[in-house]
Amino acid sequence: MKQTKLSSKLLLLFVLLSSALFFVACSDDDDDNPVQPENSITQYKTPKYVFFFIGDGMSSAQINLTEAALADSEFKLSKTTLYGLGALNLTGFPVTGMSTTMAADRYITGSAASATALATGSKTAIGVISKTTDKTKNIKTMAEIAKEKGMRVGIVSSVSIDHATPACFYAHADSRGQYYDIAAQMATSNFDYFGGGYAKGNFPSKGNGDIISKMQSAGYQVVTTRGELNSAQNGKKLWAYNHTTDGSAALYYDMDRPEDHISLEEFTQRGIDVLDNDKGFFLMVEAGKVDWACHANDAVAATHDMVAFDKSIKKAIDFYHSHPDETLIVVTGDHECGGLTLGFASTKYETAFNLLKYQKVSYEVFTAKVYEWKQAGNVNFDGAVDSVKKYFGLGNAALNEKLDLSDYEMNSLENAFKKTFNNEDVYPSEVDYLSFGGYDAFTVTVTHLLNNKAGLDWTSYKHTGVPVPVFAMGQGQYEFSGYYDNTDIAKKIMKIAKLQN
Repeated sequence: MKQTKLSSKLLLLFVLLSSALFFVACSDDDDDNPVQPENSITQYKTPKYVFFFIGDGMSSAQINLTEAALADSEFKLSKTTLYGLGALNLTGFPVTGMSTTMAADRYITGSAASATALATGSKTAIGVISKTTDKTKNIKTMAEIAKEKGMRVGIVSSVSIDHATPACFYAHADSRGQYYDIAAQMATSNFDYFGGGYAKGNFPSKGNGDIISKMQSAGYQVVTTRGELNSAQNGKKLWAYNHTTDGSAALYYDMDRPEDHISLEEFTQRGIDVLDNDKGFFLMVEAGKVDWACHANDAVAATHDMVAFDKSIKKAIDFYHSHPDETLIVVTGDHECGGLTLGFASTKYETAFNLLKYQKVSYEVFTAKVYEWKQAGNVNFDGAVDSVKKYFGLGNAALNEKLDLSDYEMNSLENAFKKTFNNEDVYPSEVDYLSFGGYDAFTVTVTHLLNNKAGLDWTSYKHTGVPVPVFAMGQGQYEFSGYYDNTDIAKKIMKIAKLQN
């Protein structure tokens, strides 16, 4: 009995000694097993380079749909290249959080109120651009503080550069609709780079002079082609946009983008080149047309612009890998748009995201075609269906049997065709609005049919109040884990980068 107890004690002693020796050996190997202090995740260096990416209208549904669509290798990123399989760059970020989005005076926010929160860390009312809710005081933005600190500053957007989100970083206005006054503040901001859309508000009759002339007088190079952009002088202030734009002064949807047009990715890379300097920089990039596509319930156009946004983010990631100790990248959405759901009643648990690849143009381009037919008066329903087959694949079972249209679906399409070609009322009825959201009835019905066959649906033509994800990489990244308000995103960036007043 005593011998057994002694043997047990010796065995226990041997195990403890072996464990201690193993721990010491592991602890001495600093390269393979660095000993981290308990609070290491809260320790970081002040970043010199700050990237802030905002997907307008982007929440988890838009992100997940894009990754699901990209899992089909035939889903084309552009006219000539394939993106590959699956994951977006932004979903590979090491830290993820979630953010609420409500405005000061409404639960479901608008882009001006949400962008003010993201730019300043303060709530404001719907439609207000970086001013207090009562519109009596300007709220200084992180971009303005960065400029005062000596950093270079750039603002990029795929929509007009005086639209709500970009405006909230350089301008102050009682209403987002004051486009001329907002655009004029670019020239007085002294920011180093503006890229992407043109100025929607450049109507000299509404103010004192042409915006282009104002920018040039303020020392900005103004360029409108890829060649001019690439040859622009670094170190000198720059405003870059495409020589033609859509009807709202924005970039075309990426799936419709002409070959000679500068992409959001190129505007982002040029911004990095222009801003790069020893004192650091702040660059905000917005994918505004994700929101516009979701307003129109066009999942495919939104997905292509999501990919364009992600390619822009990749440019920041590449920069980060060269400056890992000096860079912070934050990506978020300002709100969700459209109430996009991955799942549809008639498909039950099934999805067929590969059907989305058969859509060749955005709703915007197709709507223009429909209006041309209407003006010419030379297209009947059968001719319209032929175009639907050509541009969306619907009705062409030879491509994929799931594209075949049932009698019910064909009837819906014909009723929408009659609505488009017989309705002269500019203002839709309540029933029409619920069905078509103020967009062309025939086009919306086409996109809805394709979306539903793929296993997608929408609840709205407006914003929704669901939280949006936040992704972070670089110095201070762990500050962005958790669940918090959109004002906290700005407060975290300003704290980490020391951009506080």
